This record gives sequence, structure tokens and C-alpha cells, in this order.
Amino acid sequence: MGFSTSLHEKLETALKPQKLEIINESHLHAGHQESFDGTGETHLRVRVVSSIFEKMSRLERHRTINSLAADEIEAGLHALAIEALTPEEHAK
Repeated sequence: MGFSTSLHEKLETALKPQKLEIINESHLHAGHQESFDGTGETHLRVRVVSSIFEKMSRLERHRTINSLAADEIEAGLHALAIEALTPEEHAK
């Protein structure tokens, strides 16, 4: 199972999102390091909309998602871009 699949399952379970999208952006970083060709799942973007975020600051939202992604980060996920919104924020 890849990072995006395992992370998707964790976020679905923990955040009960109205919308969840995980985008593999690894190819955009090819050549940033001599040994990296942009393959695999090293750079992911998470876009999530959940009412759970309504009473959380932006920092708390990011900490929550990073905590859920701890295993993937430990296993080699290099970067995780996070867009975490409430349903109201998403509607704007």
C-alpha cells in the first residue's frame, strides 16, 4: 500500500471529511536533488474539508494531519502540503 492510500484511509477515519483529495506532486520535484527523478510518493498535497476543523486554528489543523501522517513521514514521505478547511471556508 502506498503513502497516499494509507494516508487517505487514516484521514477518512479520523476527520470524517466532506471532501478529501490527496495529490502526488513528486514529479514536480524531479531534479531538486541529483539522485531524485520524481518517481514514487515523496511529495503529497492533502486537500481536506471537515467540520472537525471548525474549532481549530490553522496550526492545530496542520498538527492533527501531520500526527496522522507520522508513520508515512517516518517511512520516507518527504513533504506534505496541507490545505485544511471547514465546510464554510470551502464554500467561499
